Amino acid sequence: MHRLKLTIAYRGSQYHGWQAQPTPPTWTSDAPPEGHGIPTVQEFLSRAIASVVNHSVELVGSSRTDAGVHAKGQVAHFDTPMTQIPVEGLRRAINARLPGDILVRQIEPVPDEFDAIRSTESKRYQYVIWNQPDRPALFPDLVWHRWQPLNVDAMSQAAKHFIGTHDFTSFVRPGHGREHCVRTIFDCSVAWRAPKLIIGVRGSGFLWNMVRIIVGTLAHVGLHHVKPEEIPKILAARDREAAGPTAPPQGLYLQWIKIKGAGERGQGSEDTLDPKPLTLAAFPIPLTPDP
Repeated sequence: MHRLKLTIAYRGSQYHGWQAQPTPPTWTSDAPPEGHGIPTVQEFLSRAIASVVNHSVELVGSSRTDAGVHAKGQVAHFDTPMTQIPVEGLRRAINARLPGDILVRQIEPVPDEFDAIRSTESKRYQYVIWNQPDRPALFPDLVWHRWQPLNVDAMSQAAKHFIGTHDFTSFVRPGHGREHCVRTIFDCSVAWRAPKLIIGVRGSGFLWNMVRIIVGTLAHVGLHHVKPEEIPKILAARDREAAGPTAPPQGLYLQWIKIKGAGERGQGSEDTLDPKPLTLAAFPIPLTPDP
C-alpha cells in the first residue's frame, strides 16, 4: 500500500459538510443509494476515487468543514496499491467522476507516516462579507450579505485581541465534546476590498463554529454593538452568551492548510500548487489575492 495526499477545492453549498454521514431518521430528501450516506464532499470524493483505483478507500481529511462551508485547499490522504497510474492521470480520472463543484487540485505521494490530521501544523480560514446595500443576487451562497456599513478600523483593532493562546470557550458552539478550548491564533486580520470585507484567521486548530463566532462578534464590533477593547473580557468570560452571533456558513472558506515541514505558505495557496493555479468559475468572488 502506498499513501497519496490530495489537495481539494469545493463549493460547499450543496453538501452537508466534509464528513461522510449515514442517512439520519429525520432525512426528508431523496434517499441516497443503498450503502451510501447523505451528500457530503467526503462521500462523493471517496466514491470517485474508488471507481478509479477499483477498491474501497478510507479517505482522511484534515478539516471537518460544516454544511455550506467552502474550501480552496482542503488536505486529505488515502492508501492504495495501484501505483502504475501516474498521479496526474489519477487526478484527471478522479476529477472526471466528480461533480463540477468539487476539484482535486493536486495528488502527490507521501511517506506512510503522513497523516492529514496529525501532520497539520496550521490552517487559515477566510470569511467574506458582502458589505453594501444591495444583496449579491448571482452568488448569495458564497458570501454573507450585511447591508449596514461596518466600521473596518474598529473590527481590525478587535481582531488583534484574538491573536495568541486563549481559552475560546466563549467562541465555540455548546456540545463540542472537546476536553478543553485552549487554542492558538497566529494571525487575525480584516481587509476591505469594496464591497468585500475579508476576515482572515490562521491558527493551529479550531473548535466547532469558532471562526464563524469570531466573525459574528467582529461584525457586532463593526456595528458598534461591542467595543474593540471588550474582546479580552469576552474571552475571559468563557461563556458562549458573552460573544456575538454565529455568522452563517456560506461566507466561510478553508483557504489553506500548512503541513509540518512544508515551508512558509500553506498547502492550498494559489502560488504553491502544480500544475496550475485555482481559477474555478464556481468561486467567482472570494478568489482574489490574499490579504
